[in-house]
Amino acid sequence: MGASGWEYYVPYQEDLGAALDALRQRVFEGQDYYWDPWDEDEAGEVGERPSTIDRLWEDEQVQEEGTHSILDMHRMVRPGESPGHGTVQPVQPAEAYRLTGTGRPTRAHVQLMEPLADRRWVGRCAVLHDAHGRPEEILFWGFSGD
Repeated sequence: MGASGWEYYVPYQEDLGAALDALRQRVFEGQDYYWDPWDEDEAGEVGERPSTIDRLWEDEQVQEEGTHSILDMHRMVRPGESPGHGTVQPVQPAEAYRLTGTGRPTRAHVQLMEPLADRRWVGRCAVLHDAHGRPEEILFWGFSGD
């Protein structure tokens, strides 16, 4: 199938990890992710969607192919940690400044920051600001899935 790009905007909150968790839950509950409805069980019955995110990740096909959504990202990168499979790395002010000319990007700068998500299975997030420089929302974007 190949990787799929995704992006989500959520209201700003200081705790980016909590924002990621809430977004993942919203996407799961809204069933806004790739799920193969033709995946049959041993009896030849089409499988139902899992009832929890943990159960979703118990599915072997999901483990191999992902969900082509933010559900493929499991946690935020910790300070000083290198990003790895299934992590989201916040955009640092210096990165934003290098690409956009400001350390407080807005929605108008999103397209300029898109190249920062240059690794499959590693997401990025950026705090976006209003016209007065106040944090307004968080953008999560990347691409995942096989």
